[in-house]
Amino acid sequence: MVKRSQLARLGRSSRKGFTLIELMIVISIILILVSIAVPMYQASVIRAKEAVLRQDLKTMRDQIDNYTMDKEKAPQSLQDLVDGGYLRSIPKDPFTGSADTWQVENSDTMASLDQTEPGISDVHSGSNLTGSDGNAYSSW
Repeated sequence: MVKRSQLARLGRSSRKGFTLIELMIVISIILILVSIAVPMYQASVIRAKEAVLRQDLKTMRDQIDNYTMDKEKAPQSLQDLVDGGYLRSIPKDPFTGSADTWQVENSDTMASLDQTEPGISDVHSGSNLTGSDGNAYSSW
C-alpha cells in the first residue's frame, strides 16, 4: 500500500517545466533590469561622442594655429591642414557622422605680424543638437 507522502513526492517529481507565475516573475525582473540599463548605456554613448568631439575640436584648432604660424597664412579650408601634413585626415563629426559638416569660422584679422593672408580661425561642429551641458554642439 502507498502512503500519502509517497503519492505527494511522486506527483511533484513527475512535474516538469515552470509555472506561468514563475515565468512572469522572471520576465518582469528582466524587463526591470533592461529598463534601467538602456538609458545608462545611451547616456554613456553620448558622453563618449562628446569626448571625441572635444578632442577633435582641440586637435583641429591647434593644427589651424600651427599651420598659421608655420606658413604665415591661415588655411583656406580644412583640407589645407591635410595637404600640409598637419592632419592625416579630416575627422568625422561624431554627431553628424560626416567630415564634410564641420563649420569653419573665417577671420579677417591676422594672428601674428608675419601673417600675410587671413583664413580659417576656428572650427565648430555642424550638428544642431544640444550637448549635456545645455549648449549647442555648434557653439563648442
